[in-house]
This record gives sequence, C-alpha cells and structure tokens, in this order.
Amino acid sequence: KMELHILEHSLKVASIAKEGIQICTHGLIKLAFLPSKTRCKFFSLTETPEDYTLIVDEEGFKELPESEHLSVAEATWLALNVVSGGGSTTNSQPIGVTKIAKSVIAPLADHNISVFMLSTYQTDFILVRERDLPMVMHTLSSEFTLMRVVNGETVAANSLGVTNGFVKPKLVPRPIIHPLSSPSNMFCVTSLDPDTLPSVATLLMDVMFYSGGIKEPGASSEDTGHIRFFSFSLIEGYISLVMDEQTTQRFPNNVLFTSASGELWKMVRIGGQPLGFDECGIVAQISEPLATADIPAYYISTFKFDHALVSDGLQLSTLSVSLSLSVCMVNCRG
Repeated sequence: KMELHILEHSLKVASIAKEGIQICTHGLIKLAFLPSKTRCKFFSLTETPEDYTLIVDEEGFKELPESEHLSVAEATWLALNVVSGGGSTTNSQPIGVTKIAKSVIAPLADHNISVFMLSTYQTDFILVRERDLPMVMHTLSSEFTLMRVVNGETVAANSLGVTNGFVKPKLVPRPIIHPLSSPSNMFCVTSLDPDTLPSVATLLMDVMFYSGGIKEPGASSEDTGHIRFFSFSLIEGYISLVMDEQTTQRFPNNVLFTSASGELWKMVRIGGQPLGFDECGIVAQISEPLATADIPAYYISTFKFDHALVSDGLQLSTLSVSLSLSVCMVNCRG
C-alpha cells in the first residue's frame, strides 16, 4: 500500500507583482541562497508572465516585508507527498502527476477539495488547505497508509476524528473546460547539487530577478510565442529548477542534473482568466486523461494559472484530443 505523507510545514501561497519584486528581492535571495541564515524548510518561487508565485513555510514568510505588491492566498496550506512504501521520496525517473491522478487528484476533486500542485525534479507535492485535512484523510485513507511528519519523524497519522459527524459535500457535475494554450518554448526540469549552488548563484539571481522582466515597448509575447517561465524550489535540502531550453544553455556544463535522455517538455498553460483558489477539478481535468494515455507530466500551479509539462515526444494534437474529451466532475482548482 502506498504511503501518503503529510509534511509538517504550514505553507503560505502568495503572489508578488512584477513591479514589486525589488522590494522582496533581499528576503527571497536569503531564502533561496542562504538557507542556513533562516529556518525555512520549504521555498518555491515561480515567475510567469503575470507575476511571481511564492510558496513558503511560515518561517520563511517572515523574511518578506509587508507590501501592497504581495497578495497572500487566504488559509494555510499543507503539502502531501505520495511515497511508495519504503520511505524514500526520491525517484530516479518520476512519472509525475499522472501517477497519482486517479488515486489522489480525482478523489479529492470528487469531494470538492481544492488542490494546488507543485511538481519538482524529485517528487510531486499536493497542497491542500489545512482546514480540509480531515476530509482529505477521510477521502484517501482507503487507498493510502496515512503518515504525518512530526519533528522530522514519520509517524502514523491519527484519524483526526474523521469517522463521525461528516457531511459529504455534494458533487456538482459542472463540466468546465478551461482554455489551454501552449507556448513555443520547450522546458527542462532539472536539479543541482546544493554544494554547487554558490558557483551559479550570480547567474541564478540574474535569471530569477533581472532577466527579461521588462517588456520591449510594442513587443507582445504573441510575437514569438515564447513565454517567461522560471521556477526554483529549495525544499528540505533538495533543489529543483524548471526553465526553458534557452535559459538552460546559460548554465555551465555538468552543473545541472537532467535525465539521461536530456528530454525537453512542452508546456500547456491552463486558464483564460485567473483561476482562483476555490475551484476544484482543474488538475484532475488535465491529469486524468494524461494518466489514461500513460503520458508522463509535471504540474505546477501558480497564483493565477496552472501549467502542465508534457513529454515532447507527444504530439500536441494527441494531447488536445485527450484533454478535450475530458470532462471534469467539479469545477475546482485541484
């Protein structure tokens, strides 16, 4: 039986406006590059054309100034992690979110529980609101051995008194298919050894905070079809990076770990307007048909939109057919 680990970090999900990034840069550099100076254990920063999305534990959040440019999602979030019995969270070739689409993502969507996904090079984190945890445990306890991480130790999760007094949420069958778009640039999901981080810190800071944030006058992103997307995570000592092919080429040889095949991933962006946090079923809408077709994918939710990365070997026409056939049961993010 697979184990579902509930990590001990209480997380905040926030958006930093592009024009406000300089106000937060000091704190973000400390969190990303000087983790020994903070007690932060969970840090992820993703830049999209719209904004920067920050996922950080409450310790890390203290490093950021209050600012009108910082919007924080209400509620505290917890990260769940599926681990094959045996305990190691690292997997040489993770198949990504599609592996957990039917066992985790779909049941949560059916129970109207909104999720926020963060796939990394090492694993997939499913973020749920802390207040939804009893329902999450109730929903998943038949499929998984539920474990909680407490002070670094993994212990059996108690049932949180979920057996009685539960009112099952009504299923709302509203097939909402969000528009999909696919930028022309190809992406790489990679990692680096934390010991080599100092050697590329200047380059990483340039990519994260100073590259291409300012649009050329008159240029629109549609001109090239390229989009700005860069994600850096430092979670419990593991670094994960998602960047486009052009950015990868700026790094010295042998610094980045990429899979032996050096595969590149095509991105599908989900959402026409900002998705919000109360919808459910968005991740299910994308991941279920991919799982059915056995297509590996990574999935990164950001404050306004969702992003699926699918193996380049896949023709996008196949993908669009798979996705257009999918009807999500509930119109929710997650």
